[in-house]
Amino acid sequence: MDLLNRKNAFIQLGNFFQTYLALQENEIYTSSNPQLIKFHELLLSAKHYNAWFTLDQLKYALTSWSEVLTDAHFDQWLANYQLTSVQPKKVGIVMAGNIPLVGFHDFICVSLVGHYLKIKPSSNDFQLLPFIIDFLAERDDYFKNYIEIKKERLEDFDAVIATGSNNTARYFEYYFRDYPNIIRKNRNSVAVIEGDETEEELEKLGEDMFRYFGLGCRSVSKLYVPQAYDFKPFFEAIYNYSSLLNHHKYVNNYDYNKAVYLMSQVQLLDNNFVILKEDESLSSPIGCIFYERYIDKKKLSEKLASQSDDIQCVVSKNQSVFKEVVDFGKTQQPNLWDYADNIDTLAFLLKI
Repeated sequence: MDLLNRKNAFIQLGNFFQTYLALQENEIYTSSNPQLIKFHELLLSAKHYNAWFTLDQLKYALTSWSEVLTDAHFDQWLANYQLTSVQPKKVGIVMAGNIPLVGFHDFICVSLVGHYLKIKPSSNDFQLLPFIIDFLAERDDYFKNYIEIKKERLEDFDAVIATGSNNTARYFEYYFRDYPNIIRKNRNSVAVIEGDETEEELEKLGEDMFRYFGLGCRSVSKLYVPQAYDFKPFFEAIYNYSSLLNHHKYVNNYDYNKAVYLMSQVQLLDNNFVILKEDESLSSPIGCIFYERYIDKKKLSEKLASQSDDIQCVVSKNQSVFKEVVDFGKTQQPNLWDYADNIDTLAFLLKI
Protein backbone atom coordinates (compact mmCIF):
# COMPACT_ATOMS: atom_id res chain seq x y z
CA MET A 1 0.00 0.00 0.00
CA ASP A 2 1.30 3.43 -0.92
CA LEU A 3 0.56 6.35 1.40
CA LEU A 4 1.36 8.83 -1.38
CA ASN A 5 -1.21 7.24 -3.68
CA ARG A 6 -3.89 7.36 -0.99
CA LYS A 7 -3.12 10.98 -0.22
CA ASN A 8 -3.26 11.87 -3.92
CA ALA A 9 -6.62 10.09 -4.22
CA PHE A 10 -8.04 12.39 -1.55
CA ILE A 11 -6.55 15.42 -3.29
CA GLN A 12 -8.24 14.36 -6.54
CA LEU A 13 -11.49 13.99 -4.61
CA GLY A 14 -11.10 17.58 -3.41
CA ASN A 15 -10.54 18.65 -7.01
CA PHE A 16 -13.68 16.76 -8.06
CA PHE A 17 -15.68 18.61 -5.40
CA GLN A 18 -14.33 21.91 -6.71
CA THR A 19 -15.24 20.99 -10.27
CA TYR A 20 -18.77 20.07 -9.23
CA LEU A 21 -19.24 23.23 -7.16
CA ALA A 22 -18.10 25.44 -10.04
CA LEU A 23 -20.90 24.21 -12.32
CA GLN A 24 -24.55 25.18 -12.54
CA GLU A 25 -27.14 22.39 -12.65
CA ASN A 26 -27.68 22.71 -16.42
CA GLU A 27 -23.91 22.55 -16.95
CA ILE A 28 -23.71 19.36 -14.89
CA TYR A 29 -26.37 17.62 -16.96
CA THR A 30 -24.77 18.71 -20.24
CA SER A 31 -21.26 17.75 -19.19
CA SER A 32 -19.47 14.72 -20.62
CA ASN A 33 -18.60 13.48 -17.13
CA PRO A 34 -21.15 10.90 -15.93
CA GLN A 35 -19.67 11.05 -12.42
CA LEU A 36 -20.78 14.66 -12.08
CA ILE A 37 -24.35 13.77 -13.01
CA LYS A 38 -24.41 10.79 -10.66
CA PHE A 39 -22.96 12.83 -7.82
CA HIS A 40 -25.47 15.63 -8.30
CA GLU A 41 -28.36 13.16 -8.27
CA LEU A 42 -26.99 11.64 -5.05
CA LEU A 43 -26.99 15.08 -3.46
CA LEU A 44 -30.60 15.58 -4.53
CA SER A 45 -31.45 12.18 -3.06
CA ALA A 46 -29.74 13.08 0.23
CA LYS A 47 -31.67 16.36 0.24
CA HIS A 48 -35.01 14.63 -0.19
CA TYR A 49 -34.24 11.87 2.30
CA ASN A 50 -33.03 14.17 5.09
CA ALA A 51 -34.75 17.55 5.16
CA TRP A 52 -31.92 19.06 7.24
CA PHE A 53 -29.53 18.37 4.35
CA THR A 54 -30.54 21.20 2.04
CA LEU A 55 -28.55 21.60 -1.16
CA ASP A 56 -26.98 24.74 0.31
CA GLN A 57 -25.80 22.84 3.40
CA LEU A 58 -24.52 19.94 1.32
CA LYS A 59 -22.58 22.25 -0.96
CA TYR A 60 -21.14 24.09 2.03
CA ALA A 61 -19.80 20.80 3.40
CA LEU A 62 -18.28 19.96 0.02
CA THR A 63 -16.71 23.42 -0.18
CA SER A 64 -15.15 22.98 3.25
CA TRP A 65 -13.66 19.62 2.27
CA SER A 66 -12.44 20.84 -1.11
CA GLU A 67 -10.50 23.62 0.61
CA VAL A 68 -8.56 21.25 2.92
CA LEU A 69 -8.05 18.24 0.64
CA THR A 70 -4.92 19.78 -0.87
CA ASP A 71 -1.30 18.75 -1.06
CA ALA A 72 -0.19 21.64 1.15
CA HIS A 73 -2.72 20.84 3.87
CA PHE A 74 -1.83 17.15 3.89
CA ASP A 75 1.89 17.88 4.07
CA GLN A 76 1.44 20.30 6.96
CA TRP A 77 -0.81 17.85 8.80
CA LEU A 78 1.24 14.69 8.33
CA ALA A 79 4.68 16.19 8.92
CA ASN A 80 4.68 15.19 12.60
CA TYR A 81 3.62 11.56 12.12
CA GLN A 82 5.41 8.41 11.05
CA LEU A 83 2.88 6.57 8.89
CA THR A 84 5.13 3.94 7.31
CA SER A 85 5.49 0.30 8.39
CA VAL A 86 2.10 0.14 10.11
CA GLN A 87 0.72 -3.32 10.78
CA PRO A 88 -2.89 -3.13 9.53
CA LYS A 89 -5.60 -3.69 12.13
CA LYS A 90 -9.38 -3.79 11.75
CA VAL A 91 -10.88 -0.45 12.75
CA GLY A 92 -14.60 0.19 13.01
CA ILE A 93 -16.16 3.62 12.63
CA VAL A 94 -19.69 4.33 13.85
CA MET A 95 -20.62 7.57 12.15
CA ALA A 96 -23.04 10.25 13.28
CA GLY A 97 -25.50 11.84 10.87
CA ASN A 98 -26.21 15.29 12.26
CA ILE A 99 -24.41 17.14 9.46
CA PRO A 100 -23.26 16.03 5.98
CA LEU A 101 -20.14 13.81 5.93
CA VAL A 102 -19.57 14.40 9.63
CA GLY A 103 -17.54 11.18 9.97
CA PHE A 104 -15.37 11.75 6.93
CA HIS A 105 -12.35 12.96 8.90
CA ASP A 106 -12.19 9.64 10.76
CA PHE A 107 -12.43 7.89 7.40
CA ILE A 108 -9.45 9.89 6.10
CA CYS A 109 -7.39 9.18 9.24
CA VAL A 110 -7.90 5.40 9.11
CA SER A 111 -7.24 5.34 5.36
CA LEU A 112 -3.98 7.25 5.61
CA VAL A 113 -2.68 4.98 8.38
CA GLY A 114 -3.61 1.96 6.25
CA HIS A 115 -5.84 -0.06 8.57
CA TYR A 116 -8.75 -2.19 7.43
CA LEU A 117 -11.86 -0.06 7.76
CA LYS A 118 -15.37 -1.16 8.68
CA ILE A 119 -17.91 1.65 8.52
CA LYS A 120 -21.36 1.79 10.10
CA PRO A 121 -22.85 4.93 8.52
CA SER A 122 -25.72 6.84 10.02
CA SER A 123 -29.16 6.21 8.53
CA ASN A 124 -29.39 9.99 8.14
CA ASP A 125 -26.24 10.32 6.03
CA PHE A 126 -25.50 7.30 3.87
CA GLN A 127 -25.89 8.34 0.21
CA LEU A 128 -22.58 10.09 -0.49
CA LEU A 129 -20.04 7.80 1.14
CA PRO A 130 -20.35 4.82 -1.28
CA PHE A 131 -19.80 7.20 -4.22
CA ILE A 132 -16.74 8.68 -2.53
CA ILE A 133 -15.30 5.24 -1.81
CA ASP A 134 -15.82 4.18 -5.43
CA PHE A 135 -14.18 7.40 -6.62
CA LEU A 136 -11.16 6.77 -4.41
CA ALA A 137 -11.02 3.07 -5.38
CA GLU A 138 -10.53 4.04 -9.02
CA ARG A 139 -7.31 5.70 -7.94
CA ASP A 140 -5.93 3.27 -5.35
CA ASP A 141 -6.77 -0.37 -4.62
CA TYR A 142 -6.66 0.24 -0.87
CA PHE A 143 -10.13 1.74 -1.04
CA LYS A 144 -11.36 -1.32 -2.94
CA ASN A 145 -9.82 -4.01 -0.74
CA TYR A 146 -9.56 -2.50 2.76
CA ILE A 147 -12.92 -0.80 3.23
CA GLU A 148 -16.30 -2.31 4.03
CA ILE A 149 -19.64 -0.64 4.71
CA LYS A 150 -21.71 -2.47 7.33
CA LYS A 151 -25.50 -2.23 7.41
CA GLU A 152 -25.77 -4.08 10.69
CA ARG A 153 -23.74 -3.64 13.88
CA LEU A 154 -19.97 -3.82 13.78
CA GLU A 155 -18.26 -7.15 14.42
CA ASP A 156 -14.73 -8.54 14.15
CA PHE A 157 -12.66 -5.41 14.84
CA ASP A 158 -9.55 -4.50 16.81
CA ALA A 159 -10.42 -0.87 17.63
CA VAL A 160 -13.32 1.49 17.14
CA ILE A 161 -14.21 5.15 16.77
CA ALA A 162 -17.85 5.84 17.61
CA THR A 163 -19.75 9.12 17.64
CA GLY A 164 -23.23 9.67 19.02
CA SER A 165 -25.34 11.36 21.65
CA ASN A 166 -24.65 11.16 25.36
CA ASN A 167 -27.21 8.36 25.57
CA THR A 168 -25.72 6.27 22.77
CA ALA A 169 -22.22 6.93 24.11
CA ARG A 170 -23.13 4.98 27.26
CA TYR A 171 -24.04 2.04 25.05
CA PHE A 172 -20.82 2.46 23.05
CA GLU A 173 -18.72 2.56 26.22
CA TYR A 174 -20.23 -0.72 27.36
CA TYR A 175 -20.24 -2.52 24.00
CA PHE A 176 -16.70 -1.44 23.05
CA ARG A 177 -15.23 -1.56 26.55
CA ASP A 178 -12.73 -4.34 25.73
CA TYR A 179 -11.26 -2.60 22.68
CA PRO A 180 -9.11 0.47 22.14
CA ASN A 181 -11.64 3.17 21.36
CA ILE A 182 -12.52 6.79 20.89
CA ILE A 183 -16.08 7.46 22.05
CA ARG A 184 -17.42 10.90 21.20
CA LYS A 185 -20.39 12.38 23.04
CA ASN A 186 -22.42 15.56 22.72
CA ARG A 187 -20.39 18.72 22.63
CA ASN A 188 -21.34 22.32 22.02
CA SER A 189 -19.56 25.47 20.97
CA VAL A 190 -19.74 28.87 22.65
CA ALA A 191 -18.95 32.46 21.74
CA VAL A 192 -17.62 35.22 23.96
CA ILE A 193 -18.90 38.67 23.01
CA GLU A 194 -17.07 41.66 24.49
CA GLY A 195 -19.38 44.41 23.25
CA ASP A 196 -17.06 46.11 20.76
CA GLU A 197 -17.53 43.65 17.90
CA THR A 198 -18.10 45.08 14.44
CA GLU A 199 -21.27 44.41 12.48
CA GLU A 200 -19.22 42.14 10.20
CA GLU A 201 -17.96 40.08 13.14
CA LEU A 202 -21.46 39.65 14.54
CA GLU A 203 -22.76 38.66 11.11
CA LYS A 204 -20.03 36.02 10.91
CA LEU A 205 -21.10 34.81 14.35
CA GLY A 206 -24.48 34.15 12.77
CA GLU A 207 -22.71 31.70 10.46
CA ASP A 208 -21.29 29.92 13.50
CA MET A 209 -24.75 29.67 15.04
CA PHE A 210 -26.95 28.85 12.05
CA ARG A 211 -24.82 26.82 9.64
CA TYR A 212 -26.28 23.30 9.50
CA PHE A 213 -29.21 24.78 11.48
CA GLY A 214 -27.10 24.60 14.64
CA LEU A 215 -26.99 20.79 14.58
CA GLY A 216 -23.20 20.38 14.65
CA CYS A 217 -20.93 20.13 17.67
CA ARG A 218 -19.05 23.09 16.21
CA SER A 219 -22.26 25.14 16.07
CA VAL A 220 -22.41 27.95 18.63
CA SER A 221 -25.31 27.27 20.99
CA LYS A 222 -24.33 29.58 23.86
CA LEU A 223 -23.28 33.23 24.07
CA TYR A 224 -21.39 34.90 26.90
CA VAL A 225 -22.05 38.65 26.93
CA PRO A 226 -21.01 41.57 29.18
CA GLN A 227 -23.29 42.40 32.09
CA ALA A 228 -24.87 45.42 30.40
CA TYR A 229 -24.78 44.12 26.82
CA ASP A 230 -27.33 45.55 24.39
CA PHE A 231 -28.51 42.84 21.98
CA LYS A 232 -29.88 45.30 19.38
CA PRO A 233 -26.67 45.43 17.26
CA PHE A 234 -26.45 41.65 17.48
CA PHE A 235 -30.01 41.15 16.20
CA GLU A 236 -29.46 43.68 13.40
CA ALA A 237 -26.24 41.98 12.29
CA ILE A 238 -27.76 38.51 12.02
CA TYR A 239 -30.93 39.64 10.20
CA ASN A 240 -29.78 38.06 6.92
CA TYR A 241 -30.25 34.65 8.52
CA SER A 242 -34.01 35.24 8.71
CA SER A 243 -34.17 33.04 5.58
CA LEU A 244 -34.19 30.19 8.10
CA LEU A 245 -37.93 30.82 8.21
CA ASN A 246 -38.13 29.23 4.75
CA HIS A 247 -37.15 25.85 6.21
CA HIS A 248 -40.17 24.05 7.66
CA LYS A 249 -38.29 21.84 10.14
CA TYR A 250 -36.40 24.81 11.57
CA VAL A 251 -39.60 26.85 11.84
CA ASN A 252 -41.43 24.00 13.55
CA ASN A 253 -38.67 23.75 16.16
CA TYR A 254 -38.54 27.51 16.64
CA ASP A 255 -42.32 27.77 17.10
CA TYR A 256 -42.46 24.77 19.43
CA ASN A 257 -39.64 25.87 21.71
CA LYS A 258 -40.93 29.44 21.82
CA ALA A 259 -44.39 28.20 22.80
CA VAL A 260 -43.02 25.96 25.54
CA TYR A 261 -40.98 28.79 27.04
CA LEU A 262 -43.84 31.28 26.85
CA MET A 263 -46.27 28.88 28.51
CA SER A 264 -43.71 28.50 31.29
CA GLN A 265 -43.52 32.31 31.51
CA VAL A 266 -39.81 32.31 30.69
CA GLN A 267 -38.43 35.70 29.71
CA LEU A 268 -37.08 35.65 26.16
CA LEU A 269 -35.45 37.91 23.61
CA ASP A 270 -36.93 37.27 20.18
CA ASN A 271 -36.40 38.59 16.65
CA ASN A 272 -39.02 36.31 15.06
CA PHE A 273 -36.60 33.68 13.77
CA VAL A 274 -34.41 32.88 16.78
CA ILE A 275 -35.02 33.26 20.50
CA LEU A 276 -32.41 34.09 23.10
CA LYS A 277 -32.88 32.64 26.56
CA GLU A 278 -30.74 33.37 29.60
CA ASP A 279 -29.59 29.96 30.75
CA GLU A 280 -26.46 28.41 32.28
CA SER A 281 -26.65 25.30 30.08
CA LEU A 282 -24.36 24.93 27.07
CA SER A 283 -26.78 23.04 24.84
CA SER A 284 -29.75 24.95 23.45
CA PRO A 285 -32.59 23.57 21.30
CA ILE A 286 -33.00 24.36 17.60
CA GLY A 287 -34.29 27.88 17.05
CA CYS A 288 -32.90 29.05 20.38
CA ILE A 289 -29.53 30.33 21.60
CA PHE A 290 -28.74 30.44 25.30
CA TYR A 291 -26.82 33.35 26.76
CA GLU A 292 -25.16 34.18 30.05
CA ARG A 293 -23.81 37.48 31.32
CA TYR A 294 -20.30 37.84 32.73
CA ILE A 295 -18.36 40.50 34.61
CA ASP A 296 -14.75 39.26 34.72
CA LYS A 297 -13.18 37.85 31.53
CA LYS A 298 -10.47 35.99 33.43
CA LYS A 299 -13.01 34.22 35.61
CA LEU A 300 -15.02 33.37 32.52
CA SER A 301 -11.93 31.91 30.91
CA GLU A 302 -11.38 29.73 33.97
CA LYS A 303 -15.02 28.64 33.86
CA LEU A 304 -14.77 27.64 30.22
CA ALA A 305 -11.57 25.73 30.92
CA SER A 306 -13.37 23.76 33.63
CA GLN A 307 -16.06 22.83 31.06
CA SER A 308 -13.60 21.87 28.33
CA ASP A 309 -14.90 18.29 28.15
CA ASP A 310 -18.26 19.65 26.99
CA ILE A 311 -17.04 22.41 24.67
CA GLN A 312 -15.86 21.86 21.10
CA CYS A 313 -14.98 25.45 20.10
CA VAL A 314 -14.71 28.83 21.79
CA VAL A 315 -15.31 31.75 19.45
CA SER A 316 -13.60 34.96 20.50
CA LYS A 317 -11.29 37.63 19.17
CA ASN A 318 -9.47 37.84 22.51
CA GLN A 319 -6.63 35.33 22.24
CA SER A 320 -4.81 36.79 25.23
CA VAL A 321 -7.54 35.73 27.67
CA PHE A 322 -9.34 32.85 25.95
CA LYS A 323 -6.95 30.17 24.73
CA GLU A 324 -7.25 28.21 21.49
CA VAL A 325 -10.08 30.35 20.22
CA VAL A 326 -11.70 30.25 16.78
CA ASP A 327 -12.28 33.41 14.77
CA PHE A 328 -15.82 34.60 14.10
CA GLY A 329 -17.36 32.71 11.18
CA LYS A 330 -14.79 29.89 11.20
CA THR A 331 -16.23 27.17 13.45
CA GLN A 332 -17.52 25.12 10.52
CA GLN A 333 -14.22 25.30 8.63
CA PRO A 334 -11.86 23.02 10.58
CA ASN A 335 -8.47 22.08 9.19
CA LEU A 336 -7.29 18.50 8.85
CA TRP A 337 -5.33 18.86 12.09
CA ASP A 338 -8.36 20.11 14.06
CA TYR A 339 -9.44 16.94 15.82
CA ALA A 340 -12.91 16.44 17.27
CA ASP A 341 -12.85 16.59 21.08
CA ASN A 342 -9.13 17.48 20.80
CA ILE A 343 -8.30 13.77 20.60
CA ASP A 344 -5.47 13.08 18.14
CA THR A 345 -7.07 10.43 15.95
CA LEU A 346 -3.92 9.67 13.96
CA ALA A 347 -1.88 9.14 17.14
CA PHE A 348 -4.58 6.77 18.43
CA LEU A 349 -4.57 4.77 15.18
CA LEU A 350 -0.78 4.50 15.15
CA LYS A 351 -0.57 2.92 18.60
CA ILE A 352 -3.38 0.33 18.48
